[in-house]
Order: sequence, then C-alpha cells, then structure tokens
Amino acid sequence: LPEASVGLLPCGGGTQTLPWLVGEGWAKRMILTNERIDAATALSIGLVEQVAAPGRALEYCKTLIHEARGAALSLERERFVDLFDGADQREGVNSFLEKRKPRWTNG
Repeated sequence: LPEASVGLLPCGGGTQTLPWLVGEGWAKRMILTNERIDAATALSIGLVEQVAAPGRALEYCKTLIHEARGAALSLERERFVDLFDGADQREGVNSFLEKRKPRWTNG
C-alpha cells in the first residue's frame, strides 16, 4: 500500500477490506506508515493463507480472483441504487420506523 507515501489513500477497497483480513491495528500500521511486510509476516497476520513460489498460473489466478471481487462490489453498488427508490424499499423503511412487519409488493 504505497499510497500514503505520496499523500493518497488506498483505493479499490484497501481501507475497507484490509481491516477485515488483518485486524484494525495491522491495517492502520500498513496504511498509515506505508510499512512493507514480508511473506512470513503476511502469513502470520492472516493477510495470506499460504506462501507459494511465484508462477504465471498463480499470478493469473490471483488476478482473476481479485477482479471478481471488484466486479462484485461494482455490481452490488448498482443493485443497491436500483432498489433504493422502489416501493418495497420505502415500505421497508416505513415499517421499521413504525415498528411493524413490512407489507411487500415486490415493487
């Protein structure tokens, strides 16, 4: 996470995903101080599941897995916006505020 060294913050979920993987303390340490960690430390703090020798197939697989996460986040955001102004969304909020069961219309 080199962004702090140039006055930026990590994008692509860095500030959101990293704390879930390694805990808030390690996430702050890595993001705020630009600390680099070695493979053994990454393994011990839960950033990685296993340390493996580099290879083209591994590189491709890691890239595809990461890309899937990004696409899913984008799609999640789109679907949230799609649902946000619907009748069921309004009913859900109103029923919560009125402390009653919602009457869904699938609208």
